[in-house]
Amino acid sequence: MKTLKYILLLLLILIIGFSIYIAVQPNSFNVTRTKTINAPQSVVYNNVIDFKNWEAWSSWIEEKPETVITLAEQTEGVGGSYSWEDEDGVGTMKTIATVPMTSITQEMQFGDFAKSDVNWDLKPNKNGTTEVSWNIKGENLPFIFKILSTVMGGMEKQIGPHFERGLTMLDSVPQAEMKVYSINIEGVTQHSGGYYLYKTASSKLSEFEKKMKQMLPEVGAYAMTHNVTMAGPPFILYLKWDEENDATIFSTGVPTNSKIVSTESDILTGKLESFRAVKTVLKGDYKNLKEAWKSTMKYISDNNLEMIEGGSMLETYLTDPMRKPNPADWITEIYIAIK
Repeated sequence: MKTLKYILLLLLILIIGFSIYIAVQPNSFNVTRTKTINAPQSVVYNNVIDFKNWEAWSSWIEEKPETVITLAEQTEGVGGSYSWEDEDGVGTMKTIATVPMTSITQEMQFGDFAKSDVNWDLKPNKNGTTEVSWNIKGENLPFIFKILSTVMGGMEKQIGPHFERGLTMLDSVPQAEMKVYSINIEGVTQHSGGYYLYKTASSKLSEFEKKMKQMLPEVGAYAMTHNVTMAGPPFILYLKWDEENDATIFSTGVPTNSKIVSTESDILTGKLESFRAVKTVLKGDYKNLKEAWKSTMKYISDNNLEMIEGGSMLETYLTDPMRKPNPADWITEIYIAIK
């Protein structure tokens, strides 16, 4: 009997000691993880701001695929929300504030526990990547929450690895999305032609992309500074493409409504006569243009069409990458003059 009393007394002491230990634990928690995501700031933001995308990179769902996800009627932007349910209970997440492309503030609640604040900060890097910080914090934690947290090793141990894994998965999702592309050969059409401002250069094929990206803004800037109304998107007119000798001659141009008298010697005015052409539309990264051109050439050959020697060969860029940084959204039209 005396032994039982000692055991009960010891248990009481342990319980009191554990309770005191729990009571002196912090009443708040703050967990942050940061990772560089290999995608432009707006691409990352658009992925995080819509809860429809979260399942693809949630480490909790990866760990517990049986989790039931319920999307609200609104999932994107301020007011967007979703909920989940697993064997541990029901949780909800709601977006309560944003600074477009820069930060997202959310509110998370699990079961009957107090709400926690979730914050995302997105900072663009010069190389086109984005530094993403994911933070969760809570205050005035109830005693039972502190017990569970302590028993399970603390919030840092519980949440930190999930944030790390989630950010790693988030890094892979937009990269895969940005690689999506399609090539659609629309067949024979009539290009309307018209006047245009242009600048011509020659370069090695290996230097073409760098040269082209430098020249296109120059022609566009001339048009804007001289109040020239552009009649359509910018384009490249290929005059020579010689892979055997690693050489190309091309003009970068912008269409105009009428003939413009240029005041600069290297900015000239040209006119494209309307011509019959095979048209191809590439939706996706410019890296896929080579495949689009090959597909167009194959279409011409397969359909017994004949290219015009020295005829127009155009690449028209319908999308401004500054406004739509996701390459999967870029649209380029190819026109090859045929007889």
